[in-house]
Amino acid sequence: MKTNIDLNCDLGEGLNNEHLIMPLISSCNISCGAHAGSVETIDKVLALALKHDVKIGAHPSFPDRENFGRVVLKMSDTELLQSLVEQLRLFKQRVALQNGKVHHVKPHGALYNIIAVSSSKALVVVRAIQEVFDDVKLYLPFNSRIESVALANGLDIVYEAFADRNYTDDLKLVSRGLPYAIIEDPEEIVHRVRRMAEAEQVHTVKDTIRDIKAETFCVHGDHPKVVEILEVLNGEFEVR
Repeated sequence: MKTNIDLNCDLGEGLNNEHLIMPLISSCNISCGAHAGSVETIDKVLALALKHDVKIGAHPSFPDRENFGRVVLKMSDTELLQSLVEQLRLFKQRVALQNGKVHHVKPHGALYNIIAVSSSKALVVVRAIQEVFDDVKLYLPFNSRIESVALANGLDIVYEAFADRNYTDDLKLVSRGLPYAIIEDPEEIVHRVRRMAEAEQVHTVKDTIRDIKAETFCVHGDHPKVVEILEVLNGEFEVR
């Protein structure tokens, strides 16, 4: 009997591969236009998500198209809050126009990483979500600052792990600047996802085993083998 997993992917980021990815996933995180994409992109990807009955998520970020949202910008908490509220309101409006429902929010890139370690930035994200939405889930990493802040403020959370990225001993993602940050082999990814989903453990780059919790697994839409990886995962797991 196959293990059930939720597979998510970051989409609407200018790669135009959503039509290949959407049939193979169960959740999507759509760029809100701050690091990539546009209103037209949002609408296009939303239509695909609705067609394939994929859970819809907002993918807000630092407003930084130059660095694809992968650099922590020097912004005050007030400025960041305003930007995130604007992104989430835009996304909510676009979803409503297609009679869809926003299921979750997953921060992007540097924002995702900073809220894992900074309680103050985590609180900004939580406040932005609660200002725009009444009932959404937050995709976040296990054993992080954002986890405790979200729970303290009454947000529903979903633990996320990364299928195609290596972890350090403290459950941080290995920097993309390092050659072993990204996992290329689909079979290795299957093995890692199975271990995380069934044993709640992850093998780190220092050859140690760490406990981890994950209810959804991300494969990056810009991975050169994204479609192949998703196809293999669909063959090994019940994706829902």
